[in-house]
Amino acid sequence: MSTDRTLPTTVAAPGLPARIRIHEVGARDGLQNEKAVVPTGVKAEFIRRLAVAGLSTIEATSFVHPKWVPQLADAEQLFPLLGDIGDVGDVALPVLVPNERGLDRALALGARRIAVFGSATETFAARNLNRTVDESLAMFEPVVARAKADKVHVRGYLSMCFGDPWEGAVPVGQVVRVARALMDLGCDELSLGDTIGVATPGHVRALLSALNEAGVPTDTIGVHFHDTYGQALSNTLAALQHGVTTVDASAGGLGGCPYAKSATGNLATEDLVWMLDGLGIETGVDLDALTATSVWLAEQLGRPSPSRTVRALSAP
Repeated sequence: MSTDRTLPTTVAAPGLPARIRIHEVGARDGLQNEKAVVPTGVKAEFIRRLAVAGLSTIEATSFVHPKWVPQLADAEQLFPLLGDIGDVGDVALPVLVPNERGLDRALALGARRIAVFGSATETFAARNLNRTVDESLAMFEPVVARAKADKVHVRGYLSMCFGDPWEGAVPVGQVVRVARALMDLGCDELSLGDTIGVATPGHVRALLSALNEAGVPTDTIGVHFHDTYGQALSNTLAALQHGVTTVDASAGGLGGCPYAKSATGNLATEDLVWMLDGLGIETGVDLDALTATSVWLAEQLGRPSPSRTVRALSAP
């Protein structure tokens, strides 16, 4: 592995946040798309290594029915293995819950941060949740209410915010309506998902501005970009210029979406950290340790990491 870490040269740009929080999704959003089921012990070690590398928010798993996402069927076995993560530092381990049954399972194991997963489009809501958009919001309402009553932090994911493989372009106003509804349920934060990776910077700015106009503060918004068309970093920079300070990313660029076949990998955490290091934006992440973690996981998966930064830093 390369040890030349004099690069990238740090050159700050005006108008950007001094620090951002990376919401690491590799262990959940990344591994759920693997064809083979990754052993529970490997998942636990992956999460521990991510924590040691400095990631403070690591989405651990999903309490969905095993029939729908068999790769994450071991949530009950995995989550108890993560009790020692707190020894690393102040690390949050959010989990995805689709409904009240999922919430029950998560709370029984001591989860204190959950996420619900909605859609801005009707077709994806039907395929992913077997419900209309409004029916899915109704399903989330008691989940969020119960979680908040128990002082559990709630994130609302909103997918298909920039384009849908079945419906095409998604109007900004349509996204704002569902986003506002999610926040009105009581979500603490909102993650805007570019599920098939079709967003461009101007579109990102327009949606963020429209959300602000609808009363959704920038400090409650995170962004979740996929790199299908190579736009994830440019879209992230546009969001940072707007004031967003939470960015979702996946170690090694793992992931996709099992219900949207045109969705390719997430923004690689290493690629994001390389850009942020160059801009002088603090993340708390040790890029060398993170790269080593993704190299290790790639060996477990039997294929190289798709992250360009991982490949560059791990070259002989």
